Amino acid sequence: MNNELTRRGLIIKGIGGLYTVRTADGDIVCKARGKFRISDIKPMVGDNVAIKIQPDDSGVTWEIETRKNDLVRPALANLDRLIVIASEAPPITDKFLIDKVTAIAGHKGIEIIVCINKCDLAPGEELERIYKSAGFMVIKTSAKTGQGIDEIKSIVTQGITALTGNSGVGKSSIIRHLKPNKDIPVGALSEKIGRGKQTTKHVELFELTEGRYIADTPGFQSFDVERMDLVLKDDLQHAFIDFAPFIPDCRFTSCTHIKEKGCAVRKAVKKGEIEESRYGSYIMLYESMKEINEWELKKQERND
Repeated sequence: MNNELTRRGLIIKGIGGLYTVRTADGDIVCKARGKFRISDIKPMVGDNVAIKIQPDDSGVTWEIETRKNDLVRPALANLDRLIVIASEAPPITDKFLIDKVTAIAGHKGIEIIVCINKCDLAPGEELERIYKSAGFMVIKTSAKTGQGIDEIKSIVTQGITALTGNSGVGKSSIIRHLKPNKDIPVGALSEKIGRGKQTTKHVELFELTEGRYIADTPGFQSFDVERMDLVLKDDLQHAFIDFAPFIPDCRFTSCTHIKEKGCAVRKAVKKGEIEESRYGSYIMLYESMKEINEWELKKQERND
């Protein structure tokens, strides 16, 4: 490549096959190189890329640097942390959805923070108890009053942070606290149906300060439940961090923690050392992953 016609940057938005790349010279809208399509490789928001400038000042995404992690749905790469927004006020968050997302992120090696929002309406004590006992960092917030926002700001200090949660739980409202001069649409909660209107249609990175980005992703439903971002069922136990102290004490090294005798994980659930809701989520996810084959995982790794 001619170095005078190339730039390096970060993909901050992707819509309809066009990618906005932030470079030292400004944002450039790019198409993906044809070779990527042939190789079944797709650029993702969060990718560090080299682009080739065209005569009309548009660009072509030419090279994609090696990713440290990625999520398939939503499509996001090189994530440093994931803040899972939940609430005990309408729309009340299903704990299974929290467990699904934290398992995916944990398997990918992404730092996880559980944020309980709308604490001005419901204190969130049950969610706080469950996820603190499971070993997660838990922050209680109110996008309305500003409670806990400074604590969120103290965590979002570098790299790429994503927020996710069910519709209407306050993701975009929290982002507006973090970057108040950014015009981000916020959907109104429908009292009649008890759930929020989805306001985020795609993944986009918003720059807080230089080198600090935050992503408002679509809701929990966009995370691929059945395919679990291609986590093999035998690896799932390690994505539940609260299982870790007990797994070595299982009678069988191949224990799935479902029916086996001498299972230390099941014993811990009965003793209240692992929350029943967490164990129930593990079983549901394990069942959903039975059909995932190792060759599918290897194919995804080749495309990373």
